[in-house]
Amino acid sequence: MAYDPNVLHRATQRLEEERRARQDRVERLRLQAYARQPRLERLDRELQGTMSQLVAAALRQGEDPAQAVREIRERNLDLQKERAVLLGAMGLPEDALDGKPACPLCNDSGWQGAKMCRCLQNLCTQEQIKELSKLLPLGEQSFDTFRLDYYSQTPYPGRGCSPRENMELVYEVCLSYAQKFGRFSFKNLFLSGAPGLGKTFLSACIARTVSESGHSVVYDTAGSVFGQFEARKFQRDSQDGQEARDETRRYLGCDLLILDDLGSELTTQFTQSALYELINTRLVAGRHTVISSNLTLEEAGRRYSPQISSRLEGEYHVLHFFGDDIRLLKKRQL
Repeated sequence: MAYDPNVLHRATQRLEEERRARQDRVERLRLQAYARQPRLERLDRELQGTMSQLVAAALRQGEDPAQAVREIRERNLDLQKERAVLLGAMGLPEDALDGKPACPLCNDSGWQGAKMCRCLQNLCTQEQIKELSKLLPLGEQSFDTFRLDYYSQTPYPGRGCSPRENMELVYEVCLSYAQKFGRFSFKNLFLSGAPGLGKTFLSACIARTVSESGHSVVYDTAGSVFGQFEARKFQRDSQDGQEARDETRRYLGCDLLILDDLGSELTTQFTQSALYELINTRLVAGRHTVISSNLTLEEAGRRYSPQISSRLEGEYHVLHFFGDDIRLLKKRQL
């Protein structure tokens, strides 16, 4: 998984800050304990001394170190028992001053060899959701809060089923896509329908679930995405151009890209080229994409180049959204 460098930086910074905060708390507690029971400080110094004696005895040449090691270990255990009694008398566990790591898997480094540890991965997920929340309404958007009762049970003209029946299927596909991300039968989704029918809501649900499973997710609107591609090409020597290069790398390299509102942009030869690069690069790399649009797949085929149309038709599973505008229904209920 390829987390955005800014997300990884913030998560790593939080991990380090939390580690330092724990160390500071243990050190304050140590000083308080020593002040209440000075014998503790002497015991800790003696315990450190026995460790040095153990090493020296084990390395000693010309004599059998077994007896010396045994005596030192016995002395060490006696000191530990006395220390535990003193700490217990103050209502503290025997390891209260040991400064144990919060994550025993990586000792709070965030990495197990070259593999990211779960503790850092969880922080990356939190930071990524914060980032997504700047553009997507993730506050209460989840599959559990999705309401099918907004969709009519009356058969919809020309569709052969009601909006409710259709959305039950759409919901199940989106839920399975998110929960089985990378293992589901469809790699890419094309959410097609008029505004106000739940495309952005379900996109947010997918983004949250996939992000919480430890994958990198990027959401942006088509207009913003193409704007970054344009800045990368025409402002490459400026600060904006450098930032645009970073953004386009995110679009191309994340585990899941959610491209919202395709078709709302001004379609030019450049946007066609940028869209082809985006779709084709991600397909070749085996990365997953969810596109939402007010266009049908047929309308997208007429609007974009044959190369784009072919990839949309061949590699994307279409989910149709139809019915009454949910936003208007909610407004009427106020």
